Amino acid sequence: MDIGFDLSQDMRSWVSPSLIEANHILSLSRQELQTAVQAEMDANPALEAEDFPSCPVCGNVLEGSFCPICLVSQRDRADPERYEDMPELLVNLSQTREDSDDFDPLTLVAHSDDIRAVILRDARTVLSPEEYPIAEYLVDAIDERGLLTCDLAELARLTGRTIEEIDAIVEVIQDVAPVGVGARSLQESLLLQIAYLRRSGIDVPPQVEAIVGRHLGELGAHRFGQIGKELGLSPDEVEEARTFIRSFLNPFPLQSQQARSWRTPSGAHYVAPDVVISIKDSELVVEIVDTSHFHLKLSPVYDKLASEMGRKRSVSANGNGNGLAKANGHLTGHAHGAGAPANGVSAADRDHIRSYSSRAKLFIANIQQRRETLLKISRCICDLQEPFLRGGVRELKPLTRAIVAQQVGVHESTVSRATANKYVMLPSRKVIPFSDFFTPSLSVKDVIKELVERETQKGEHLTDRRICDLLMDRGIRIARRTVAKYRAELGILPSTMR
Repeated sequence: MDIGFDLSQDMRSWVSPSLIEANHILSLSRQELQTAVQAEMDANPALEAEDFPSCPVCGNVLEGSFCPICLVSQRDRADPERYEDMPELLVNLSQTREDSDDFDPLTLVAHSDDIRAVILRDARTVLSPEEYPIAEYLVDAIDERGLLTCDLAELARLTGRTIEEIDAIVEVIQDVAPVGVGARSLQESLLLQIAYLRRSGIDVPPQVEAIVGRHLGELGAHRFGQIGKELGLSPDEVEEARTFIRSFLNPFPLQSQQARSWRTPSGAHYVAPDVVISIKDSELVVEIVDTSHFHLKLSPVYDKLASEMGRKRSVSANGNGNGLAKANGHLTGHAHGAGAPANGVSAADRDHIRSYSSRAKLFIANIQQRRETLLKISRCICDLQEPFLRGGVRELKPLTRAIVAQQVGVHESTVSRATANKYVMLPSRKVIPFSDFFTPSLSVKDVIKELVERETQKGEHLTDRRICDLLMDRGIRIARRTVAKYRAELGILPSTMR
């Protein structure tokens, strides 16, 4: 056995920390980038924000006196005339068109309505004003499953009303809420859903209501023999009831598909576009949304000190003393304990200036690179999907990130990072994720949605097989199971439940 040292040359892939940071900045959305910029400014004294005029509505940097996103003039205007003196101003204000320069697209942003607020608002149309506080208390007592969690007898005692009056208010809430929501127990919720299915014309096996009403606990414990013995049912009938309950009833009515399509039970997730595509003079124009937070610069003090140290290793104490004092006190703390300073600047101060200056320059370069990369990719997608941007979802063409990467001249992973968790506003004012450009099934889903919406006009309920045949007639060849998957993603119930 021999021990020795050998020298050899080999090539290895090595990712530098600067490249990791650049990829991280590229993958951030607009809102996440604002948070990252603010955190970096708090940690790096050499980083400052440029003083650009910004839009008071969206925070975007103004181009002259106009906001390119809001299209609202921000010029200093004189005090407006009184409307009483010039009533024609009211007419002009009401006639602002969407394609005019004075149109603000933020007025089209939807308002987030909590499902409990909607239930309470609908219940107030039936109840009297004296019953509003009780209804509000009951709606607040609905848990995430959709069941009431309060004691109605205790509520009746505290409000000085009878239990019958409280029950009447509960029934009103159950009528305006999604089916099964507002029930006092799981059993009541399932019975409400059974009653709704019968009113909708769905054939409910007669033994289902008996099992839910009297043997729900045994059904959950899989005691099918005991249920059949006590109700006089055969094993096949018990199994049929069990299958129906699993298929048509939901123990969490507030989380059901119907409740989600009726109103979202959780807080809606609203996003801000990272890219805005508009039509100007019949041409598609791509704009990257830049807020004032994204325009950064190196601190003049740090820039001057770093430049002086780059030209010569030592600077005079008279020429550098004032500059060090301006650096927010960061440099003086490094001089202590670092030994005697050379020519007024200690080694710790020099390391501090060089380190934070380089860090600030790298961060600014990464943000600029993010903007340029996102702009190139957005323009490429805009050129490839121009029919979709002008005509609608039916014109969406199959597109992959590899094709975009080849057109732009970057790696496919760069396209994935640049488009992940980012949104674009279309010329129609609709905000969609970038992933929609790479989802050709959206056009097929739109056709399926149209077919289902037209079925009621013809008085028929289209099955998945029938939809598959109609798509075949239009030149769209997909399997029946694919139709079922797309229908479920659209939130459309099966033909037996429509």
